[in-house]
Amino acid sequence: MNNLIKESLKKLKQKNINNPELDLRILLKHASKKNNEIILSNLNIDSIDTATFKKSLQKRINRQSIAKIINNKSFWKYDFYVNNFVLDPRPETELIIEQVLTIYKNKNQKLKILDIGTGSGCIAISLAKEFENASITAIDISQKALEVAVKNSKIHNCGNQIQFKLIDFKNISSKFDLIVSNPPYLTNDQFNNTDPEVKNFEPKLALVGGDDGLKFYREYSNTLHNLMNKKAYFVCEIGINQRQDCEVIFQNSGLDLINITHDLQGIDRILSFSKI
Repeated sequence: MNNLIKESLKKLKQKNINNPELDLRILLKHASKKNNEIILSNLNIDSIDTATFKKSLQKRINRQSIAKIINNKSFWKYDFYVNNFVLDPRPETELIIEQVLTIYKNKNQKLKILDIGTGSGCIAISLAKEFENASITAIDISQKALEVAVKNSKIHNCGNQIQFKLIDFKNISSKFDLIVSNPPYLTNDQFNNTDPEVKNFEPKLALVGGDDGLKFYREYSNTLHNLMNKKAYFVCEIGINQRQDCEVIFQNSGLDLINITHDLQGIDRILSFSKI
């Protein structure tokens, strides 16, 4: 194995980075002059742009996420552009898409969908791809995040289906058949104690939901009923140990909790409501 590769792997391990070999391969591929598969044991170092590789490696050593370094993260069936103004899409958030597909088995429906806090646009765009007749409004209060979402909608050729708006959901006056959201739900303490990849390189605005992490669920419980058509649904992600609090919060919201979806770790992760 080349000395540069050995030293780079050693540096990643010293930082206690999970899956250092995998990260190293991704960074090498990102810096590769060719499109060949990266095999560490017999890598031809001449095929690597070493300046780009060393720069990327230093970012990873500084605990920037791989997705932020290569500006790409997979979600659902697609790859999305990401930067420091949006969250890296998480696998558990894909459960929102799965749950919507369970609710609406007919993909040809002309659904009117609202995505609150769209960020990278990954949820809105994935739904646009699944429901090609849907009309989607994707909103955020971050102009920089919306720029990323618009960029992703152009990459995936679904900009004609999605209207992006810089607006708070409390100022929306339309009604929808489906509302989806992955709101900020960390407490301040959770944010302060989270991994450096999150705390130092992801927008706090998209992560912290007030002192107890439940701010947005309270606001949703007071507002969303008025934004929903008859027989409409609301599907949202929640944080660890927030299910019972959310059940109490939504008791008098005019919404009926119809399903709780667990992630792969068995954690209550997605709540689905129908309008009463």
